Amino acid sequence: MLELSARPALIESAAIENAPLTPPSSRGYWIDDWRPEDSSFWQKTGRSIARRNLIWSILAENIGFSVWLMWSVVAARLPKAGFSYTTDQLFLLVALPGLVGALIRLPYTLAVPRFGGRNWTIVSALLLLVPTLSLVVAVRHAATPFWCMALAAASAGLGGGNFASSMANISFFYPNREKGWALGLNAAGGNIGVSSVQLLVPIAVGYALLPGDSRPIHLENAALIWLPLILLSVLGACFGMNNLTSARSPVRDQLRVAKCSHLWIMAVLYIGTFGSFVGYSAAFPLLLKSQFPTVTVNLVFLGALVGSLMRPFGGWLADKYGGARITFLNFLLMALASTALVRAISHKDLSQFLLAFLVLFASTGIGNGSTFRMIPAIFRSLHLQRVQAGNEAARGLALDSALRETAATIGVVSALGALGGYFIPQAFATSIKVSGSPELAVRYFFGFYLLCIVVTWWCYLRRSFLTRALPSLAAARV
Repeated sequence: MLELSARPALIESAAIENAPLTPPSSRGYWIDDWRPEDSSFWQKTGRSIARRNLIWSILAENIGFSVWLMWSVVAARLPKAGFSYTTDQLFLLVALPGLVGALIRLPYTLAVPRFGGRNWTIVSALLLLVPTLSLVVAVRHAATPFWCMALAAASAGLGGGNFASSMANISFFYPNREKGWALGLNAAGGNIGVSSVQLLVPIAVGYALLPGDSRPIHLENAALIWLPLILLSVLGACFGMNNLTSARSPVRDQLRVAKCSHLWIMAVLYIGTFGSFVGYSAAFPLLLKSQFPTVTVNLVFLGALVGSLMRPFGGWLADKYGGARITFLNFLLMALASTALVRAISHKDLSQFLLAFLVLFASTGIGNGSTFRMIPAIFRSLHLQRVQAGNEAARGLALDSALRETAATIGVVSALGALGGYFIPQAFATSIKVSGSPELAVRYFFGFYLLCIVVTWWCYLRRSFLTRALPSLAAARV
C-alpha cells in the first residue's frame, strides 16, 4: 500500500546520471570530497566544516523567519496607525505571507542541488530586501490602498522560502546519526526569528529611526531593523559557507520523490506540527487582541520562543527513542492542549488561554523535530533494503540516493507544512466572522490532530506495516 515507487536500475545508473554534474572548484567554495558517514573523515575534517555552515545557515534562516512574520505584528498595529481595515482584511495580511512562503519553498529546495547551498543562501538573503523595503513604503502613508498593502505583505513570503533551502542544504552536511539534532538546531535557530520579531518590533515601532518623522507609531521600523542583519547574513554566506559537489542533482531526479507515498504521509504530519507553529505564530497577536483587548503587556513572543527552543529537543528525543513514537505522543499532547484552549476561549480565561497556547507551541516544536527526524530514517531504510549484504559499493550508492531524496522530501514536506501559515489565520477569521469566537476553528484543529494520531500509528507504529513495507525499520526506530 505504501511502497516507494521503484526507480529502474537505480543503483547501477546513479553514477552515470550524476557524472556530468561535477561543478568547478576554482574559487574554493565547492567541496568535492564529502563523506560524513565515514567516522574518521567526520572527526578530522567534516565536523568543523559542517558546524561552520550550520552557524551561518542558522543566521540566514533566522532573518528569513523574522521577515516572514513581520506582518503578524504590523497588522495588529495598523488601526492604531490610522489604517481603517476590517478584521478580515487584517487576518488576510498575516495569512498571505504564509501562502506565498509555502508556494516558493519547493523551488527554493530544488535550487540547492542546482546552484549549491552557499550560492543559494546568498541569493535568498538578498531577496529579503524586497519585502523589507516594500513594508517601509507601504506603511508610511495611511492612504495606502489595501491591495497595495496586501502585495507588500505577500512579498514577505520570500522569507518563508529560506527554511526549505536551508534545511535541505544542512541535511547533506551531517551524518545520519546526527541529523535529528542538526536539523532541529538549524530549524530552531530559524524559528526563533518569529519570537525575535514579535519581541523587538513592538519596541522598535515606538522610536523614529528616519529623520523628520513626528508620528506616534513608526511601523516601518518593523523592516528597517532587519536590514543590517540581512547584509551580515549575505557576507557570512559569502565567506563562511560551502557548496557540496555530492549534493548536485538534476531537478527531474529530485521530483521523482513525489511518487513516494511516504512523502505525502509525512506532509500531512508536518502540516499538523509546523503548520500549527507558523499558523499560530502569525495569528496569535491578532487573536490575543481580539479576545482580550485590555491586555497591554507584550506576551505574544513567548509562544514562538517556546516552540523554537523545543524543536532541537524534539529532534534529540527522536534520535533517542524514535521519531514515530515521539510524533505519536506529541499529537496526543496537541489534542489535549486544543481542548484546554476551547475551554479557555469559552470562559474568557486569560491565564488558561496563555497556558494552553504555550503547551501548543511547545508541542509544535517537539513535533517539528521528531517528524523531520523520521524522513531520513524512512528513505535510508527504503534504499538499504534493496542492497545485498556485503555489497559495499551498492550500499554507498544507496545511501547517496537516500540522502538526495531526503533533501528533496524535506523541501516538499516543508512547503506543504507551511500552508498552515495561511489556513490557520484564515480559519480564525472565518470562525470569528461566523460565530463571533475562534472556538469553532480550534475544534477543527482538534479533529485534525486526531487524524494525525491515527495516521502516525497506522503507517509507522504498527508492527505488521513495518515488517511488510519497511523491514529494516521493523527492529529499529523510525
